[in-house]
Amino acid sequence: MKNIVLFCAGGMSSSLLVNRMREAAASIGYECRISAHSIGAVKSLSQEADVVLIGPQVGYLIASVKSVVSCPCEIIVSLNYGRMDGMKVLEQARGLMGEI
Repeated sequence: MKNIVLFCAGGMSSSLLVNRMREAAASIGYECRISAHSIGAVKSLSQEADVVLIGPQVGYLIASVKSVVSCPCEIIVSLNYGRMDGMKVLEQARGLMGEI
C-alpha cells in the first residue's frame, strides 16, 4: 500500500485536501495511506513515504525538502490545492510514483 504524505505550513490546511484525496482514492478503488503534517515534521515523517507533496504556501522550501527525502517530491499544483481537488492531487502523486 502506497504512503502519500502532504506537508504544509501547519498541517491544518491540508486536512480537508487529505479527506478529498481519500474520497477520490476510494471512488477508483485505489488503496493507499494519505496524511498531512506540518512542514516542520518533514525529516521524521517523510522516511516512510512513497511520495511527498508540499503545499504551495511552503513551496519555497522544496530544495531543502528534496535534500532530506528519498522519494519523489513536488509542490502541489496551486490551482488544485486552492480548489481542494482531491482527484487531481491524487493523480499528481500517482504520476510521481510512475503509476499513471
